Amino acid sequence: MTKTVNHWIGGKTVEGTSGQYGPVTDPATGQVTTQVALASVEEVDAAVAAAKAAYATWGTSSLAQRTAVLFRYRALLDAHRDDIAALITAEHGKVHSDALGEVARGLEIVELACGITTQLKGELSTQVSNRVDVSSIRQSLGVVAGITPFNFPAMVPMWMFPLAIACGNTFVLKPSEKDPSAANLLAELAAEAGLPDGVLNVLHGDKVAVDGLLNHPDVAAVSFVGSTPIARYIHATASANGKRVQALGGAKNHMLVLPDADLDAAADAAVSAAYGSAGERCMAISAVVAVGAIGDELVAKIRERAEKIKIGPGNDPASEMGPLITAAHRDKVASYVTGAAVQGAEVVLDGTGHTVEGFEDGHWIGLSLLDKVSTDSDAYKDEIFGPVLCVLRVDTYEDGVALMNASPFGNGTAIFTRDGGAARRFQLEIQAGMVGVNVPIPVPVGYHSFGGWKDSLFGDHHIYGNDGVHFYTRGKVTTTRWPDPADAPAGVDLGFPRNH
Repeated sequence: MTKTVNHWIGGKTVEGTSGQYGPVTDPATGQVTTQVALASVEEVDAAVAAAKAAYATWGTSSLAQRTAVLFRYRALLDAHRDDIAALITAEHGKVHSDALGEVARGLEIVELACGITTQLKGELSTQVSNRVDVSSIRQSLGVVAGITPFNFPAMVPMWMFPLAIACGNTFVLKPSEKDPSAANLLAELAAEAGLPDGVLNVLHGDKVAVDGLLNHPDVAAVSFVGSTPIARYIHATASANGKRVQALGGAKNHMLVLPDADLDAAADAAVSAAYGSAGERCMAISAVVAVGAIGDELVAKIRERAEKIKIGPGNDPASEMGPLITAAHRDKVASYVTGAAVQGAEVVLDGTGHTVEGFEDGHWIGLSLLDKVSTDSDAYKDEIFGPVLCVLRVDTYEDGVALMNASPFGNGTAIFTRDGGAARRFQLEIQAGMVGVNVPIPVPVGYHSFGGWKDSLFGDHHIYGNDGVHFYTRGKVTTTRWPDPADAPAGVDLGFPRNH
């Protein structure tokens, strides 16, 4: 019998009542293993109502109470790393080591939230005028929502709700309906840690649920990670409704390789960054820009390494790359490889016909490497979100930077070089929010913020770090004047000598 994933509202599992369900597939077998309840507008209202009711007490709870819960939560997450990773592998398909890495990166933000006391300290200026003081504090917003993608079903939610609830908000999480189970386990563990009912709710659904949250008058802010078209829609719709929005969109991350680079290190980095997690990550390197005469040697080294990658089910310890999330997505990714050949690229590796023995119905695709790709090619212009690496050739550093800055995306980027001066220029001249120097995937640690530029981010705040704390709080400034106690009214003696 197919398992059903239901909502988590008000501290308990709540069965879906809409009558609508979505299929959840094991990508390694192609079999539907689970169905997920898809929320109606009424169920959206119920989740928001539970969060609003919980905010009445959680919003005024002490920092000590909140951090005590978060410390217990961190310990429970640590103890259940393998359980969370197993759910990710079963529904997303990524190999177990990748899934464990995802949980570890999410835990970084839980640890940041445990130290929220220092992040929420205010400021005070005394005697700005005669007996006038000015203080500033940050206060929570109320009910906030998070809408998260399929590619990191545990990490991206943990980039959002731990900080949000640490700041005193309550949260409604709408995870991807393609791999929903990890989100429920995260919520169940939070309840076990002592998080009061209704502070964290998990609402499963599709566009009905998304639009319900974007239009709900009791939702104060919305966090989103996903594709650029949807990020633009989320930002426009929620902003029009007066909500605070951080909407992280898509990417086309470039890696510039200079002639002086360690080509073995660059090839290693390109393979891990392009093909890790089957390329289904917004920080994947999808375009290598080779400068000068190194292109042929670099492509040969990348090919040599890529051909050795072991593809198989994510729960097989021998597997280094798993399947794609759905058969439809697999077919779309494959179409870019065949299309690139038509548009003049040299197909060095073609993974479109790959299968795995014993798992022939899985959503398999092999590693593809495209050389001498044109900037007019669809494979270059679009975010493919699969294990396809494009190589472009340029003559100079300046040509490479100009090519990269012409991209509408500006999420992450990297340079490989031994020259510190070149790296410094690149860091300042490149138009992207995250830069790696001999680091292919420059995802910041939890106490710095993650976010891109241009069409990779809509809204003013990056996610987690200081920006995350600022997003989930709003500032308030109080100006105070107290009369001197020596000027107390006649008949009131406070023990101070009279000034007159």
